[in-house]
Amino acid sequence: MSKLKLNITMSIDGFVAGPDQSPEHPLGVGGEKLHDWLVPLKAFRESHGEEGGEVNASTPFAEDILGGAGATIMGRNMFGGGPGPWDESWKGWWGDNPPFHHPVFVLTNHPRKPLEMQGGTTFHFVTDGIESALEQARAAAGEKEVSRGRGVRRAAIPRSGSARRDRRLGRPDPARRRRSAVRKRGRREARAGRVGRGARGDSHQIRPGIASCWSAGRTRSACAPNRTCTDVVKSIDSLRGL
Repeated sequence: MSKLKLNITMSIDGFVAGPDQSPEHPLGVGGEKLHDWLVPLKAFRESHGEEGGEVNASTPFAEDILGGAGATIMGRNMFGGGPGPWDESWKGWWGDNPPFHHPVFVLTNHPRKPLEMQGGTTFHFVTDGIESALEQARAAAGEKEVSRGRGVRRAAIPRSGSARRDRRLGRPDPARRRRSAVRKRGRREARAGRVGRGARGDSHQIRPGIASCWSAGRTRSACAPNRTCTDVVKSIDSLRGL
């Protein structure tokens, strides 16, 4: 049976595409910057019918991504064309000769006939779920791998790889910043062994193990009555099998 594999490039703040996707910005605003390690490579340019390009330490990884698959599964948004019933004139983001060169199975709620393109790529539109798409893709791939594109749930991925770029694509999230500040404050106070303040103004002495409690954003007032945060952390750790 062929393997199902995901290769994806992620920003350091956890995004795989930029905001505000549009025909002018297929990967969202700034999303193309995530792939500036890949686009100049000879392997990438050849897969897109172009000549020239670089050969460097990233080349083996790129060749594995681009050449190892016999079929691809992707979500509706990766194929594009907007939500709702299909505009039959939309044929994907990649022009008449997409870089896949094998069958591609697009998950969608709206039926559409298979779309045959140049270079060996045929888009099949699957309306009966991921299990059906995976079964069809494995049959099409034969002994080769099945590549999982964006827009398909993670539970279906037994194997994955990623490239992380030193880019930030996300917009500021005030709630996320507040949680991060609480965690950082807890770690500082735990290292210093100082007295910490509870959410209701009560205080308690930082003990061994308390850093985990603060790191999770909890304080004594949020823990069980008459129990130290250390005891609660130990209970949580035991449930996790730590």
